[in-house]
Amino acid sequence: MSRKYKFGDNDKLYFISFAVVYWIDLFIRNEYKEIMPESWRFCQKEKDLEIYGWCIMTSHVHMIIGSRGRALDKIVGEMKRFTSRSLRKEIGEHSGESRREWMIWMMRCAGIKNGNNNDWQLWQQHNKPLEIVNIEMFHQKLEYIHINPVEAGFIENPEDYLYSSARDFYGKKGLIELCYVV
Repeated sequence: MSRKYKFGDNDKLYFISFAVVYWIDLFIRNEYKEIMPESWRFCQKEKDLEIYGWCIMTSHVHMIIGSRGRALDKIVGEMKRFTSRSLRKEIGEHSGESRREWMIWMMRCAGIKNGNNNDWQLWQQHNKPLEIVNIEMFHQKLEYIHINPVEAGFIENPEDYLYSSARDFYGKKGLIELCYVV
């Protein structure tokens, strides 16, 4: 893997993207989406995670993150493991999940193909971390994150999407406490 796709200096900010295996549209249910901010709030409090921007799309997540000292690859790895287990449980228990068998089958297929797993894989292996090298790049990535739901046709204005940090930048209360670049 290229060095540009690895966490390096933990004193820097990183733009990351991570997707569900086979780009499954998992996050069409709010119950599934809610697991992500719940995990992030825990990671902020207990694991030194700093969040500067984020957005949950149907099959993937974008974030700008930093750390108050802990290794980012460890924080992200633990967060992905926790959310994978939580989402697996929620998929199995959701009474209205018409795609349950298919999603579980797809995630089992992904897990069997990947020697790092036993029988299940929800997230694709990579995060594609890109170090934010300057304020212009920060704003470009933040705009990209916030415009994603607009370009997908979910909403007309970035601030109208509940599962994004755009709300915080338009005077609305978001789901996650953010850190800000001054």
